[in-house]
Amino acid sequence: MTAPLTLAEALAQLPEEERIILSLHYLRQMSVGDIATLLGVPEKSVSTVMASGKSRITALLGMG
Repeated sequence: MTAPLTLAEALAQLPEEERIILSLHYLRQMSVGDIATLLGVPEKSVSTVMASGKSRITALLGMG
């Protein structure tokens, strides 16, 4: 049986877009609006990527 993933290991397994957006939001404390402005994308796109990234992290960590 393998050891559970750490949060850092789970983040490393995410697609780049999800990893960047989740990192900006949770580690840099940036709002969805600020991330959207920084990346030049609509806020809805940032929210969608955040939702898919959170779901993937939850699954990777065995929490869902």
